[in-house]
Amino acid sequence: MKSRFKSFQWACWERLAKVMAGSYIVGPELEDALRVCHRLAPSRATTICYWNTEEESPQKVASAYTRAIDALVKDNLDGYVSIKAPALGFDRRLWTQVLERGRSNGIRLHFDALAPEAADETFAMIAEALPQYPDLGCTLPGRWRRSLGDADWAVERQLRVRVVKGQWSDPVKPEMDLRQGFLAVIDRLAARARHVAVATHDATLAEEALARLVRTKTSCELELLYGLPLEPASRVAHSAGVGVRLYLPYGHGWLPYSISQVYQNPRILWWVLRDLWPKRRDAF
Repeated sequence: MKSRFKSFQWACWERLAKVMAGSYIVGPELEDALRVCHRLAPSRATTICYWNTEEESPQKVASAYTRAIDALVKDNLDGYVSIKAPALGFDRRLWTQVLERGRSNGIRLHFDALAPEAADETFAMIAEALPQYPDLGCTLPGRWRRSLGDADWAVERQLRVRVVKGQWSDPVKPEMDLRQGFLAVIDRLAARARHVAVATHDATLAEEALARLVRTKTSCELELLYGLPLEPASRVAHSAGVGVRLYLPYGHGWLPYSISQVYQNPRILWWVLRDLWPKRRDAF
C-alpha cells in the first residue's frame, strides 16, 4: 500500500511539474524566442537556448542550434546561443557543424552546466574547439567543489564564464553552501576572467558578486532566466552600472531545479505552487 501511494505521489508531482515548467520557456518555437529578443532590443541583450526532450535525436538538436545562430545573424540581434553538450550526445561531428556555423557568423557559443558527470566531456569539447573558434563560454556552478579548478582552467583559455548556483549538487559534498560556493567562484574569476555573467535572481547575492567584479574592474553582466522575477536583481545591476542579459529558453519546458530533489527538499512543493499561482511577469 505504501509503495502504491508513493507511486501515486510521484505521478501527481510529475504532472504538476510539467504544467509549471511551461512558465520557464518563451514558447515552443525559435520564432517565439526571436519575438521576445526583438521586444527587448536594444535595451537588453539576450541568450537563446533550445530546450529539447529526451526523445529528440542529437541531429535534431544540432539543427535547432544552427537555426538559432542563423536567426540571430539575420535579425541583427545582440545575443548568443547556449548549448547543452549531452543533448548533442557529445558527438564531435555535430558539434563541429554547430561550431563552424557560429564561427562563420561571428556568434558566441556557450555551454550550459548540466549534471556533474557531464562536465569533463563538455570541457573536452570546448578545449578541442578553441583553436578553431575562441569565442566560447562555459558555466560554473557554485555548489561544485571542482568549479574553482574549472575557473582557473577557463581563465587560462580566456573563456567567457557564467556563474550559477547550480541545479545538481556536488556528488561528494552535497551539503555545500550555494551562496558561499557562488562567491568563491566569483573571487577566483575576479580580475582574471575575460568576462563573467552573474546568473542569479537572488538580489543580495547578485549585489555582492557584482560589487566584487566591479571593484576588480572585471568585465561583467547580470544574466537572468525568463520566467523568474526580474526586477529586484535588475535594480541591483543598474545601481552597479552593469548590463542585464535575459536567458530565453524555447522548446520544451523543464524545471530550473531537479524534480528528483522533491523528496530531499519539501520546499520545492512550495516553489511549484508559487509558480503556478497567476502572477504578473516583470516587464521586459
